[in-house]
Amino acid sequence: MDFSYPSEKFSTARRNLMLPSPSHEAEDIAMAFHECHLGLLDVRPEDLDDNARLWVTVLKGLMDTTDTEDPTGRGKWLIKAERLSADDKIELVRVVDELAHWFARRSR
Repeated sequence: MDFSYPSEKFSTARRNLMLPSPSHEAEDIAMAFHECHLGLLDVRPEDLDDNARLWVTVLKGLMDTTDTEDPTGRGKWLIKAERLSADDKIELVRVVDELAHWFARRSR
């Protein structure tokens, strides 16, 4: 599989998470969620090794909006981003960075 598109998307997601503006942190995280979502659209679990599959599982858990209500239409990922704990944010940055590196190494 050609991983150049996922590599591009995860690189953008990583940039969104680098020192986000305190007043726009949730928006930056929501944008990173969107980039990760796009980067994973055509990636099948069998295309990944065990480490990458684990990182994707963790990422999808952090991005999951199943129990998120959005009565005002602000966007479920924005609401989810606002509710992430400090530990969740650290984990998000870690797995996005790992996946950005993983896809970049395989897109060359």
